Amino acid sequence: MNIQQKKEKLEEIRKELIKAKKAPLYSYRKENNYLPVPGEGRTNAKIVMVGEAPGKNEAETGRPFCGQTGKILDELFESINLDRESVFVTSVVKDRPQKNRDPTKEEIAWYAPYLDRQIEIIAPKVVVALGRFAMEYLFDRYGVDIEKKTISELHGSVFEGKVGAQRIKIVALYHPSASIYNQKLKSVIKEDFKVLKQFV
Repeated sequence: MNIQQKKEKLEEIRKELIKAKKAPLYSYRKENNYLPVPGEGRTNAKIVMVGEAPGKNEAETGRPFCGQTGKILDELFESINLDRESVFVTSVVKDRPQKNRDPTKEEIAWYAPYLDRQIEIIAPKVVVALGRFAMEYLFDRYGVDIEKKTISELHGSVFEGKVGAQRIKIVALYHPSASIYNQKLKSVIKEDFKVLKQFV
């Protein structure tokens, strides 16, 4: 698939999400004049970053990681001299859950196929799970066979996953917002981020 074909396929996903009236968070989106947040970035990116769900700023603009958490993510990119435009940034759930609550299993199950298609289209070297919801989904989806462990045990590590013939590396990282609530994690997240240098 060439770059133009990838752009067209990703645009199809964006249009589907806009019209997705059966989406579990569609009515909440409409009530608040929010936008779906399909993701953005390079269509042939080597790195795809996956968060859990959009926040208020993201839902108002339709852009991923554009609020306070986005600033932290930008700082992390800068810390390893990585241009944000060179990666693709998205989330498992594409609409904002009410009051920034955690997404439900049903919501993840409904929205995740869009993420699966995005990863298949982009065909990155590595998918980065930002936070436990993204990690749990991606590990399950790509058959990363580990015993149930928390992100506090797995952060900063690289795993290999597979769907059919497609092999992919998955990196588990703390969600950037974790450093807002726990300043001690900021240096940990920055150190973990260095693992991505090998994929640039």
